[in-house]
Amino acid sequence: MTRTYKFRLYPNYKQEKTLFIHFNLCRFTYNKLLEELSINNDRKHIQHHIVELKEKYPELKQVYAKTLQYECYRLFSNIRALSQSKKKGNKIGKLRFKGKNWFKTIVYSQYGFKLIQRDKRYNLLSLSKIGDIKILQSRKIQGKIKEIIIKKNTDSWEAHIITDAKYEIKSGDNIIGVDLGVIDFITDNNGNKIKYPMYLNQSLNKIKKLQKKLSKNKKHSKNRYKNKIKLSKLYEHITNQRQDFLHKITTKLINENKFIGIENLNVKQLHSISYNARNMNDCSWGKFVSMLDFKAESAGCQLIKINPKNTTRMCSKCKNIQEMKLNQRQYQCCVCDLLIDRDTNAAINILNRAMEYGTAEMCSLSSMKQEDTIVSC
Repeated sequence: MTRTYKFRLYPNYKQEKTLFIHFNLCRFTYNKLLEELSINNDRKHIQHHIVELKEKYPELKQVYAKTLQYECYRLFSNIRALSQSKKKGNKIGKLRFKGKNWFKTIVYSQYGFKLIQRDKRYNLLSLSKIGDIKILQSRKIQGKIKEIIIKKNTDSWEAHIITDAKYEIKSGDNIIGVDLGVIDFITDNNGNKIKYPMYLNQSLNKIKKLQKKLSKNKKHSKNRYKNKIKLSKLYEHITNQRQDFLHKITTKLINENKFIGIENLNVKQLHSISYNARNMNDCSWGKFVSMLDFKAESAGCQLIKINPKNTTRMCSKCKNIQEMKLNQRQYQCCVCDLLIDRDTNAAINILNRAMEYGTAEMCSLSSMKQEDTIVSC
């Protein structure tokens, strides 16, 4: 398990120019390796082809050797991603050559970097063949640095520092069932709710105005470039807001609970059939669940994902199943007359089902251990 730290970089004009040259040379290397792949798909051959490229194109020697070698890993990583997507039944094409300004990251793996601590506000990140770049290090880095990713945002630079330290987080003592929604992002089995701020809707009018301006601008003009930057910055701001919200909620859930039951939603399918797909997409349920899963594993908290079928329509008291329209926000059972909030009822059902599944899983594991001990005896 690794841990990633994200810090802001402040390269000067000369360093920024060098970084752009390195981006372009890495893109050139990637394209050449992709071209060679159509002739020979052996990974060792592709890796060795970088040496031949350096002899043919001496300008590639401007880039640190490990950074160029990473492009071979990036290429085969993209191939693996395509094959996995094909296994899921998606239609895929071939890998494409990367155009100008396509590359936004370069990677320093294992060597070629050094973090220099200073008494001043900014520390220095020394990168081979680039120089010492100012870095705003807001916290101490734990563990040994394994890899550094230099990333270009719309109007800023970032360093993603990956270490071998474990992500440490403490779990609580409570048991909870969680129902996911759009307006009420989380509803638990006790009726507690956390509303989602709807970050995309907050900035929707600004997005519309900028998109309108952008459509009227002449292609390749300075005004079009300025509006494009403004739009990109706005989307980045929304992404950062959403990321911050999800991190705070997932950490809060782990810190308070030792057992969490949650729905295993097919988010892609929900987006394709729902009229409310934009707001669902804004909520980022898939990212929320993946964050929660990672943090739960680090804290030793048990996270159980259950089938969401009938969790909303089933009565949490008598298990009666009845039809529920989306505009019905109160669940009133026609058998036992239970009157309860719709989402709270679903959260109770999720918790009950998760506990049943978790108990069955623990029983099966204990029986397997017993069988192993009998066999060994």
